[in-house]
Amino acid sequence: MGEFTLELNEDQKQVRDWLHGFAADVMRPAAAEWDEREETPWPIIQEAAKLGIYSLDFYAQQFFDPTGLGIPMAMEELFWGDAGIALSIVGTGLAAVGVLANGTEEQIGTWVPQMYGDATDIKVAAFCSSEPDAGSDVASMRTRAVYDEAKDEWVLNGTKTWATNGGIANVHVVVAVVDAELGSKGHASFIVPPNTPGLSQGQKFQKHGIRASHTAEVVLEDVRVPGHCLLGGKEKLDERLARARERAQSGERVKNAAMATFEASRPAVGAMAVGTARAAYEVALDYAKTRVQFGRPIIENQGVAFQLADMATQIDAARLLVWRASWMATAGKPFTAAEGSMSKLYASEVAKQVTAQAIQILGGNGYTREYPVERMHRDAAIYTIFEGTSEIQRMVISRALAK
Repeated sequence: MGEFTLELNEDQKQVRDWLHGFAADVMRPAAAEWDEREETPWPIIQEAAKLGIYSLDFYAQQFFDPTGLGIPMAMEELFWGDAGIALSIVGTGLAAVGVLANGTEEQIGTWVPQMYGDATDIKVAAFCSSEPDAGSDVASMRTRAVYDEAKDEWVLNGTKTWATNGGIANVHVVVAVVDAELGSKGHASFIVPPNTPGLSQGQKFQKHGIRASHTAEVVLEDVRVPGHCLLGGKEKLDERLARARERAQSGERVKNAAMATFEASRPAVGAMAVGTARAAYEVALDYAKTRVQFGRPIIENQGVAFQLADMATQIDAARLLVWRASWMATAGKPFTAAEGSMSKLYASEVAKQVTAQAIQILGGNGYTREYPVERMHRDAAIYTIFEGTSEIQRMVISRALAK
């Protein structure tokens, strides 16, 4: 395992520059259009697939980068291009991580390729965990999975919400309750194969930001899936539930399926936030250098210059936290101080602050859709909410500090 480094190697720099070119030449020119349309940008996803960006191979290469920096570097560049389009491109990855974190080798080999399809027949996948009454409070989850031993099938019933690609996905990964008495420890993840009867799309949400990314409810009505669609298999589940029951008296914490997925993806979300913040900062910096008021560029005014100095410092600090957490995860070093949550918390808050400051620097222009910073500010709001709100991250961090 490599040592922690702040310097990308030549291969990583080539990938970064390649992604940056795609973000600048393909994503950015289309960003405003797809934000207004509030539709999945299939032509851009297809272009990404043709280039090899939207593919299992590409994400596997970044995921298994021995430095741990492949994924955060890729996320930053794509979300620098546009957050909504980028989430449409990378949203399948959350479902893939759910399978990688909890599935068997056979399940990984069978289902993850079907999540992406190929350049001629693009597919997407959805990870379904949140519910109308169970967002951060995963113990309140109501979706149930009941085992039909005679048919070796699991029967799923419930409603999921806030699902990226929900209802339009080829493969859905659904977290459900298998033992209600164990609370969040009694959850398991299931693959719902394509065209399974009983799964339908509910409400599609009209969102404040990331509007090019499809977000919807997923309704499950007597959805039957084969026994082999239980991620990890029944034997492993039975063993885990037995251990959870034994530990219930001791109060020992046991991770559930959804939390394992989110823990693995938090630094990646932090990298997304860094990309959006950097994009807004660069727009504000360029504007400040060229906007002349009272006979000089506004960057020569200390009030503006100091804002930009703070923005640059915050972005760099956020990136460092994200890279540290990503390297730790790859190196197998435990997050003893909740470093993954730290990276997501700080980067997401920075994205909101920096994009707001960018609007302020651009003044009235920043408030219009003629300039991209208002869209970036709308997009940035999601980072402090999804995959664990800032309040949840602070709770995780404080609990780690109290140990």
